Amino acid sequence: MLEDLVGEAPGFSAAWFVLGESRERAGARDGAILAYRQVVILDPADPLGAGACLARLGAQAVSGALSPAFVRALFDQYAPRFDASLRGRLAYRGPELLAAAVSQVRESEAITAGGGRAFDRVLDLGCGTGLCAPLFAPLARDMVGVDLAPCMIAEAARLGLYSALHAGDMHAFLAGEAEASADLILMADAACYLGELGPVLAQVGRVLRRAGHFAFTAETHAGPGMILTPGLRYAHSAALLAASVATAGLFLCRLAPAWARQEHGIPVPGLVAVARRVSATAP
Repeated sequence: MLEDLVGEAPGFSAAWFVLGESRERAGARDGAILAYRQVVILDPADPLGAGACLARLGAQAVSGALSPAFVRALFDQYAPRFDASLRGRLAYRGPELLAAAVSQVRESEAITAGGGRAFDRVLDLGCGTGLCAPLFAPLARDMVGVDLAPCMIAEAARLGLYSALHAGDMHAFLAGEAEASADLILMADAACYLGELGPVLAQVGRVLRRAGHFAFTAETHAGPGMILTPGLRYAHSAALLAASVATAGLFLCRLAPAWARQEHGIPVPGLVAVARRVSATAP
């Protein structure tokens, strides 16, 4: 039936995608690849995520497999039930991991709020529905969130905790920020959708003030480099994360194993990291 549908409507990308899924489930790898490639040909923006499926099948490079259009569409439709799903079914605790890690690093560096707000300006990259805001906004004079999905931003706005919210790409957002304009940048559960972290981390290093901190969580794996997991999320090795942080001109204060979410009741291997902007010569 699907074969007939794409024959009658060869320009219907969604039908090609469903055909690819059907062939993949049946073990017809080559046929699935042909169908997924047709999806990308028909709609290069790839909101259906055919590129990710091709990467999963080994038919496309892993880096760049998750298109911005796919991530945006995924989270726009997920937004109304995001918090309940993440906190309930997935036992998500990324914001709490970041709050604890930042607090521990600041304590080790003997940084105190001095009776005022701990942070002047906090940027929340991939802020989603704003799960980091209740933990960090009370500590900041300004907290700004950015997310690729407008529907997620709409949910975050309901909290009334952000000074400003932006719907768009985090790299483009950071590129528009002034140098040395933030003293804390957060990225909870977003590295798994970025893949190649270098461009974003370079902007993080530019936007952070001297001695400012960057805190993030990431999924990890035992092998080298970066992989695309069966769940279509990127996992980065600890060595790759450390190297990416150093290349961005940041000093890695903390990199520790910590799961931020579960899948089917099993913790997903992960890392929590805090880095600090430094001069070129000393930490």
